[in-house]
Amino acid sequence: MTTANGRFITLEGSEGVGKSTNVAFVRDLLQEQGIRVVVTREPGGTPRAEAIRGLLLDPDETEPLDDLGELLLVFAARAQHLAEVIRPALARGDWVVCDRFTDATFAYQGTARGGNSARIEQLEGLVQQGLQPDLTLLLDMPVTAARERLRARGAAPDRFEQEGARFFERVRDGYRQRATRAPERFAVIDAARPLAEVQSGIRQVLEERLAQWQ
Repeated sequence: MTTANGRFITLEGSEGVGKSTNVAFVRDLLQEQGIRVVVTREPGGTPRAEAIRGLLLDPDETEPLDDLGELLLVFAARAQHLAEVIRPALARGDWVVCDRFTDATFAYQGTARGGNSARIEQLEGLVQQGLQPDLTLLLDMPVTAARERLRARGAAPDRFEQEGARFFERVRDGYRQRATRAPERFAVIDAARPLAEVQSGIRQVLEERLAQWQ
């Protein structure tokens, strides 16, 4: 299947839920249908936005990052990402598959950090000008299991990964609240299951949406 209309698909979830693996899986499924796919991530996706990502993830606490500064950096990176990658791809008719987008901002900088959701909505309106994903796959699993996966990787934790379990419980709550408010856009996937079952669920959702979008 090919289409002249670009679609925007995001994968969301806390650390350790398997987003990177399943971004690649979604890309492959779409490409099998003859769809041109651009894979990207947030924060990041362009050289300047990746530089901002480095500031956001740097665990060095010599100068702690202010919560408002964190929020503004997230949207600065997003503005650049939209201008340089996402909007041009959609205008070409390509499909964009993105590892995180603004739902992450509401979950992390909003619910988990205790940020003002109205302020986030204002920035969302300014930067996105109404652009929203066509589909969001929320990979959801208990925080303890996700943290065990992270520890098994053995990599040094970044600034967010160093947060405690209560922080990530709030992140999970924030995501689930977003999914409840927009059930037409979200598909919640139980990411605690074996990978084959997780990907079977993703495949089913994508096949249903592809049929709707034809």
